[in-house]
Amino acid sequence: MTGEVRYDRAHEAEVLAGPGREEAPAPPRGGDGLGCHAGAAEMEAAARAAGKSEILDRYAADYPQGPHDKPQSMCPAFGSLRVGLRMRRVATVLSGSACCVYGLTFVSHFYGARRSVGYVPFNSETLVTGKLFEDIRDAVHELADPDRYDAVVVTNLCVPTASGVPLKLLPSEINGVRIVGIDVPGFGVPTHAEAKDVLAGAMLAYARAEAEAGPVAAPDHVKAAGGRADRPTVSFLGEMFPADPVMLGAMLAPMGLAAGPVVPCREWRELYAALDARVCAAIHPFYTASMREFEAAGRPVVGSAPVGRDGTAAWLAAVGQAAGVAPERIAAAQNAFLPAVDAALKAAPVKGTITLSGYEGSELLVARLLIESGAEVPYVGTACPRTRAGEADREWLEAHGAKVQFRASLEQDLAAMEAVRPDLAIGTTPVVQRAKELGLPALYFTNLISARPLMGPAGAGSLAEVVNAAIGNRGRMERMRDFFEGVGEGDTAGVWEGEPNLRPDFRAIHLRKLEKQERARKAEEMI
Repeated sequence: MTGEVRYDRAHEAEVLAGPGREEAPAPPRGGDGLGCHAGAAEMEAAARAAGKSEILDRYAADYPQGPHDKPQSMCPAFGSLRVGLRMRRVATVLSGSACCVYGLTFVSHFYGARRSVGYVPFNSETLVTGKLFEDIRDAVHELADPDRYDAVVVTNLCVPTASGVPLKLLPSEINGVRIVGIDVPGFGVPTHAEAKDVLAGAMLAYARAEAEAGPVAAPDHVKAAGGRADRPTVSFLGEMFPADPVMLGAMLAPMGLAAGPVVPCREWRELYAALDARVCAAIHPFYTASMREFEAAGRPVVGSAPVGRDGTAAWLAAVGQAAGVAPERIAAAQNAFLPAVDAALKAAPVKGTITLSGYEGSELLVARLLIESGAEVPYVGTACPRTRAGEADREWLEAHGAKVQFRASLEQDLAAMEAVRPDLAIGTTPVVQRAKELGLPALYFTNLISARPLMGPAGAGSLAEVVNAAIGNRGRMERMRDFFEGVGEGDTAGVWEGEPNLRPDFRAIHLRKLEKQERARKAEEMI
């Protein structure tokens, strides 16, 4: 008796043994053997050994990971891919494992991209012999058609980065088409939000070098207006709801300023106009590389945004001072818009306790607006890092009783939500899922909260309707929880004829395997 449970006579079938085959040689270090399944430490060590130390050190400085190794969010390369796909006359090429490229293109089209994504396939041989780089070079030469494109963006994913594929050796320009090569490895760039900055910063650096070398072409909207604006402009860092730049322009007008381009831009020539602005307003505070380019161009960077009354007053003052606007004109702008913000907040109050978390980078701004709308927000978690451009928002939130957690992990977001048991949980998909399991109303941050106007009077009342409606659904959520009580959860969910076979012994064996692997990994790091 072996103790094996058998359900048929398959074990009695004759097995035909074929001729033996030679063991395949282990793939070279840096080849497919270091695929997506390899650990981050192994991938990073291989990348540094392959000559990528400089870029990884830059990423470590720009996008610090502490206190956690990495937040649990989607592949970071989605952020840079999205930036490229939203730009007119820009071709995008990915170099990475086929499974990664498939997932990234699927997600990009799911979010509305109607553009093709180029892909340069590889195998162990082409990766380690340098043939992959040659294939990439051939691909960009084929794509570089000035009648179709202003730029071609080539992105190394994890495996090519770990193998040292040298995109910096690509020509910077082919037939008048700019070639921009970036590395966006999951072991070097923590979140997809910061990957947007990787590409935006690389494009700004290229555009700044072009502008310093001589005259550059004006964007289409400047040509349509008959030339440059007669007022100094303010550029904005961070993706926003389409109505927000319009509102920002109206708020800047009393100070004699105009709204400039939003970075990430929609066409290459907007980069020149962005760098030509008097001031850069970092609406999203994690665009570290982009801020560095604006400062190198002599443009001061102002953090935060005009959200709520306090945020609007402080932002108008900071932008005005950075642009050299007279104090009386700053006061005129504040007097023109602060009463409207006050009225909008009073007309659409929010009552209730809310926990908030997300990975878009605008979490602190949304939390400020909710608090000024009347809500109590004891916890704000963001997957993005703490930066100097976000300090004003952090200080304001902590002064109003909020715990701000940068580089927040899913476990921290869940622990805060479960401890507070708020009237509403705003967060990522797993946070929303857990809240609903507990019978708490919840809203997905990305689709339902960040996709709304936030700035000035238009933003002051924008959240109240959806937030108050969700808070009012608590009774329905509790009835749903009670209705499904007893059906199990996790691997015991569903309808069972008998008791679920939990097999804690299997769980214990698997846990010991994981612990052994972790001890081995730490031992290798110490060698």
